[in-house]
Amino acid sequence: MARGRVKADRHQTATFEADALACLGSLYRTALRLTHVPEDAEDLVQDTYLKAFRSRDQFEPGTNLKAWLFTILHNTALNRFRDRARHPVVYNSDTVDRAADVPGDLRGGALPETPETHLLRDTLDPDVKAAVDALPDAFRQAVWLRDVEEFSYAEIASMLTIPVGTVMSRISRGRRMLFDQLTAVRSLAVAGRARTAVSAKS
Repeated sequence: MARGRVKADRHQTATFEADALACLGSLYRTALRLTHVPEDAEDLVQDTYLKAFRSRDQFEPGTNLKAWLFTILHNTALNRFRDRARHPVVYNSDTVDRAADVPGDLRGGALPETPETHLLRDTLDPDVKAAVDALPDAFRQAVWLRDVEEFSYAEIASMLTIPVGTVMSRISRGRRMLFDQLTAVRSLAVAGRARTAVSAKS
C-alpha cells in the first residue's frame, strides 16, 4: 500500500511539473512585458516556478493551473517592484481609469477593425507589440492577460486583486487606446508610402 501511494505521489508530482512547464512560454512573455528586461524576466519566471513547485500542495487539482501560475508571477513581480521602490506600488483604479479618458477622433463613426482582431490576427506584428508596450502598466496587464493569454475576467481579477468591474473597464479602455495607437501608426505608414510614391514620380 505504502509503495503504491509513493508511486502515485511521484506520478502526480511529475504530471504537475510537466503541466506547469508547458506554460513556460506564456509566463516568460508576460514577465518580459512586466520587466522589459530579458534577464529580469528570466529571473522572475524562475522564482515563479520555484514558488510553484514548493507550494504545489496548495494547488487544487482540476482548477486552472495556468491561472494559478500567473497569479504567483504577478505577486512575485509586485513584491519585487515594491522592494526596489522601497514603498508599495498601488494603483488607484479611479485615477488610472480617468487617465484613459482622452478625446478620440475615431469614436463618431463605425470602426473598420477592433484591437481584438489586430491582436488575434497579427500578435507578433512589431506595431502591435510596440502599441501594447506603450500602454500604461495597469491597462497593458489587463489587455495582455485577456486578449493574448485568454484568461477570463474573473481569473484576471484574482491575479491582479482588483474587482471584475475594474478589469472589464481597464480592458475596454486599454483596447480603445491600443486601437487609437495602431490606427495612428497605420495612417503614418500610408502617408509615408504616398510621399515616397509622389517623390518617385517627380
